[in-house]
Amino acid sequence: MLDIKQIRKDRKAVEAKLKTKEPDADLSEVVALDEKIRDIKVEVEELKAKRNQMSKWIGEKKRMGDDTALLMQEVSGMHEKIAAFDQAQKQLEEDCENKLSAFPNLPMDNIKVSLDPKENVCIKTHGIKKEFSFPFKNHVELNESLHLFDFKRGAKLAGSNWPVYTNLGARLEWALLNYMLEVHLKNGFTQLMVPHVVRPEIMFGAGQLPKFEKQLFKIRDDDYHLYLIPTSEVAINGLHFDEILDEQQLPLKYVSYTPCFRREAGAAGSQERGLIRVHQFNKVEMFCFTTPFASEQMFEEMLSSAEEVLQGLNLHYRNMLLVTGDMSFGAAKTVDIEVWLPGQNRYYEVSSVSNCTDYQARRSQIRYRKKEEKPELVHTLNGSGLATSRLMVALLENNQREDGSVAIPEVLHKYLHGIKEITPQK
Repeated sequence: MLDIKQIRKDRKAVEAKLKTKEPDADLSEVVALDEKIRDIKVEVEELKAKRNQMSKWIGEKKRMGDDTALLMQEVSGMHEKIAAFDQAQKQLEEDCENKLSAFPNLPMDNIKVSLDPKENVCIKTHGIKKEFSFPFKNHVELNESLHLFDFKRGAKLAGSNWPVYTNLGARLEWALLNYMLEVHLKNGFTQLMVPHVVRPEIMFGAGQLPKFEKQLFKIRDDDYHLYLIPTSEVAINGLHFDEILDEQQLPLKYVSYTPCFRREAGAAGSQERGLIRVHQFNKVEMFCFTTPFASEQMFEEMLSSAEEVLQGLNLHYRNMLLVTGDMSFGAAKTVDIEVWLPGQNRYYEVSSVSNCTDYQARRSQIRYRKKEEKPELVHTLNGSGLATSRLMVALLENNQREDGSVAIPEVLHKYLHGIKEITPQK
């Protein structure tokens, strides 16, 4: 969430930055509510000071034997006014927080200002696009003979965009997950296994609510009000909800595998078939809590760890620094790692590494303390390490052979008990 103190200090500057993400952003209502809250606070403080003074007079008059009935009646009325002001202030603060929570994080100063994703900046490429000497197939066509996924039975179970991984498809997916976790553990991350559902306040803290309510799967009945996680970023951010960490604990570098659930799965069509956009997918997520002065270094470490995964798989990719209008709601800086998918004839994101600065920490009240100093908000960072569905597509399409078989990258062999290729089945 944005810092109301920053808005008070320079509303125009904050609003200008907001408009680079959301052109219609307007802080007028937030400012008006904040002014009302501050006015009430002044009135309450004046009333309390007057009440305290009168209470002192009442005490003195009682000692002198004077009648204090009228004064006590007046003080009683002040109590009622203060209680009413307190209630009004509480409601205004809730309204202000609700308004404030609808605004995205502010982009960093060095991010290109644009609302057009086509203007994202390529800051790095690795490897070269695979060239084929034969008519290549997309992963859906390859699957017709490889039988790695069952889209029809997945639809029978849950509807469209819920694939079933079968036989070597399931084993290759599991090999990918194990390989990725091993890379990140080597790079100093601590592995977690987190719940796949969270409470509403945890969703709010991560920046998912109220903005993305309609994109989330939820459980809501007499006993439960929970959300299925769209990414383990949500659960890991909530791990230290309303905590004060010691500076010596930081950075905290976590990694977790979870399935991810999202209602919005994209438009149907030849470009989006199969595993490109699904409602449930597997992802290894990196998430870090750190001090503000160390967050940029942590960003580079997370980006490097994600790249190491792709380099080990010998996949061509590019890093794209996103423009202001293409960044996620909570991000101040984002680099997407995109792999080349021959069957789609385009790049697709397989990792998104973001620095959310203190945006999630303010919503979640996650702070750290330097010795005996006043607690400060941490910075949070998240990064896919990686999402496997499109990564699976990249492996199949880039490693296909003319006979319809697919070579498995060497780094995965040990997780598959020596299986080195996937061959067509009759």
